[in-house]
Amino acid sequence: MSLKPIRSLTADDLGIGIAAATAGHASNRPDEPEVGIDDPLAVEALWLLERFGGIIYTGPPGTGKTWTANKVAKALTRGVTSRIRYVQFHPSYQYEDFMQGFRPLKEGGFKMEDGHFVSMCKAAQRDPKHNYVLVIDELSRGDCGRIFGEALTYLETSKRGLPFKLASGEEISVPSNLVVLATMNPLDRGVDEVDAAFGRRFAQVSMEPSRTALQQFTEVSELAEPLAKGLLRFFDFVNQRARSNPHAAVGHVFFHDVNDAESLRAVWDYQLRFLLEKAFRLDQQGFREVQGRWQAIFPPEESDSDEESSAQASVSEQVDAEQA
Repeated sequence: MSLKPIRSLTADDLGIGIAAATAGHASNRPDEPEVGIDDPLAVEALWLLERFGGIIYTGPPGTGKTWTANKVAKALTRGVTSRIRYVQFHPSYQYEDFMQGFRPLKEGGFKMEDGHFVSMCKAAQRDPKHNYVLVIDELSRGDCGRIFGEALTYLETSKRGLPFKLASGEEISVPSNLVVLATMNPLDRGVDEVDAAFGRRFAQVSMEPSRTALQQFTEVSELAEPLAKGLLRFFDFVNQRARSNPHAAVGHVFFHDVNDAESLRAVWDYQLRFLLEKAFRLDQQGFREVQGRWQAIFPPEESDSDEESSAQASVSEQVDAEQA
């Protein structure tokens, strides 16, 4: 029986969700244990890479996309960081940055130099027994068709190793041991261009907010039970709202380092408030409801004012009524 390629999978479908990693107390800290080649993250990536030219991890902010791409890259190279290169796309990123282009010389004039992709192709060709990994963060923020140029076609598994010419006239090929991993926010304006360029070439793995992962975070950090329960209620509420307002989705990784009320408040004060104000900029009542749910996480005596205490009490009564 032949396997049919799957073009869009969830991390849970593949068994590589962030929850699986947190079960081993994983984090994105530099001193954490590395993912081995036999780890589910790497095993499933290898399965996909046999069928597709690369993998795009796609999902809202805070769902572990970059964490997963980094872990897979380290696993596929067995931790040899010299065989990994990280780039980040942005609106002004060009073919000359990524493929090949002229660079100014200090003494005057210009010199043709390889960009990140071409230099990684050449490095992989010189060392065919080992994997080389190019990690592209925020793929959807760049004009992928313009950045990759003629190389797009040759990312496909069936066209690896076939020679083609760059704009400069130099002939190269994309070796089979060059792995391309990317991350993408599906709400970015450039997503349609990514779908057009990579839709049939790359597998897409959906990374969604995970209640299970958040619960594991709170258990590992030993967050006080009342705060943990309140946080989970808020998480459920805001991501329920995100079904009709996708920009409001809140990933579990925002709360990875939370271990007390102070660190939990800091997540709202310095990150979530701005994300959600933008998501609800045309729905002020919706933002007030979300803000009230956040305030209800904390005991009323910790509030900054009587008015805030009253708002928290009102929301708490509403939560209790919903649970009844």
